[in-house]
Amino acid sequence: MQIDFHHAVTYVVARLAGFSPAEADIVVYSAQYVDDATDEGIIEFSSGALFHRISSAHKMLDYRNSEELGNHRVWLPFHFLPGNDGLPAGANPDGSFINKIICRPNSHVARDMVRDCIDQSHRPYALHRLGITMHVYADTWAHQGFAGVNHKINEASSLVSNDSDFDIRFTDKIVNFFIDKAFPLGHGTVLSYPDQPHLKWEYNNAYGRLIVRDNPADFIDAAGHMYHVMRAYREGVSLPDFDRIGRIPDVDRDTMIRFLQNTTSKEGEKRHRVWLDAVGIGEFSFGAETVHYDPDEKLWKTQALGGKKWTGQLPYSEDFLHSNWKLFHDALLAHRFAIIHEILPQYGICAA
Repeated sequence: MQIDFHHAVTYVVARLAGFSPAEADIVVYSAQYVDDATDEGIIEFSSGALFHRISSAHKMLDYRNSEELGNHRVWLPFHFLPGNDGLPAGANPDGSFINKIICRPNSHVARDMVRDCIDQSHRPYALHRLGITMHVYADTWAHQGFAGVNHKINEASSLVSNDSDFDIRFTDKIVNFFIDKAFPLGHGTVLSYPDQPHLKWEYNNAYGRLIVRDNPADFIDAAGHMYHVMRAYREGVSLPDFDRIGRIPDVDRDTMIRFLQNTTSKEGEKRHRVWLDAVGIGEFSFGAETVHYDPDEKLWKTQALGGKKWTGQLPYSEDFLHSNWKLFHDALLAHRFAIIHEILPQYGICAA
């Protein structure tokens, strides 16, 4: 999924779930910033204070990335959550280890991730972690069937969709992209097909099995589950009672489906603008609101570090400890630790 879903659609869902505009802004900025936090390392302050931050994405989301340790620390916990083939903890799928780390929608692993996030809602970075969790949770629908490592399991062939112009454009692109014959990482062999909300498409996977995908259906299903999670989060319920919580109001759900199906620009930023405009004119039941996200400004980073000079020794302020940027990076560490060291081992998955 791209910025239109991770930021704008997630904002709509957060507001419908009862978060205030200010709370929702923290959640959805964090959800999108997962794709934009490409830098890691130590920040040095003139006072002698230090802060170490990790990255949650590789630069330009390069699906040919061949650094295996980086794949485990970035792609697995933040983009291609291992699904254990949909089986609960203690059960093993047939075949080799790779079948355990293929991403599956709303897997037991994903639900354990959600429960851990809700259980940690008392933390100062709780809303930031909720945004990160919503990014990863949504991606289990978009990235299903692929693994966040370099492996032949990600190979795909006979790719075709209901948008012939899109197919022509990306057939040429895919040939050029893999001219070096590198093994595909994640959904590299199908490029952005999983991220286009209007597409219905199919392909043959590495086993030669025909896989049929319906992105509008998957995306609205993801949004519905995110709604349940965010309602449960607000109520402090780790295991949501879906019947009691209910689903996204029908009028809003219908509007979301209409935008998912009819917003057909190939560029995520343009689709993002369509959704923000819809929020701005009150297309949803919470009323007209102005929402903004500009990754080029890196607003949180600018606010936290006192300008756009982010190298060398920086001036230190006590406000840094409470800044959204610092809390976001605290949440990244907490999320990665929980996934790699606490949740995945319950499924017999050792990653980094």
